[in-house]
Amino acid sequence: MPFAAITYRVEPGHEDEIAEIFAGFQRTSTPVMRGDDGERAGRLLGTAVFIKEDVMVRVIHYEGDFGAVAAHMAGQRGVHLLEEKLAPYLAERRDTSTPEAFGAYFRDAVMRCVSQLSIDTHPAGR
Repeated sequence: MPFAAITYRVEPGHEDEIAEIFAGFQRTSTPVMRGDDGERAGRLLGTAVFIKEDVMVRVIHYEGDFGAVAAHMAGQRGVHLLEEKLAPYLAERRDTSTPEAFGAYFRDAVMRCVSQLSIDTHPAGR
């Protein structure tokens, strides 16, 4: 089951304020993601957010189609509320007001994955 990491450049010195915003995050209405055809396209398994100085990274653990992750999150009210609260602390402003704009930022902010290891890929774990 893959992971993705999304980067944010934030103003340094606001780690506590940003942590408070994420502490009140409203989770998505369902972990099940649907494709354009309404069929199940995957599932969100978990997320984590890390911050240090001017870099924040959101790690997303999911199964299925990664393109469905952005579409799913773009349609969630809690995600938009979080984006509004986070905006004053961003070093680089971005538009996430529409599903298309959110998807474009999401795709541009994904970090290149150089390694993913899990129990599923461990020779002794089977």
